[in-house]
Amino acid sequence: MNQTDPAVPPALQDDKTMPLVVYALYLLGLLSVGATAVVGVILAYVSKAAAPEWMQSHYVFQIRTFWLWLLFTVIGGVLSVVGIGFVILAAVWVWTAVRCILGLSWLLKGQAYPTPRNWMI
Repeated sequence: MNQTDPAVPPALQDDKTMPLVVYALYLLGLLSVGATAVVGVILAYVSKAAAPEWMQSHYVFQIRTFWLWLLFTVIGGVLSVVGIGFVILAAVWVWTAVRCILGLSWLLKGQAYPTPRNWMI
């Protein structure tokens, strides 16, 4: 299932709490103005170095999700003036929700995210 990393204390090898919190903050950010997503990405950056390798894939995935979400949200916001932005914002909302749900699925199985650097899914 997951590999153990000798540099990480055994108690932290399977502690899924922090990446779970980050996914939850991202999902909450979809319901609010996104402020919780900012907290989530900060937690992902801070927690990444001390995590075992399989869990680092989730942090990489979460960090990329945040920055891509922010980029496409800004693009959608700017293009809202001409109408197409609302479609982009809706697509970004769905894209972010799907990425978080898939990430949670892999995390709860105790497995690394298979393609953390992929920008689609």
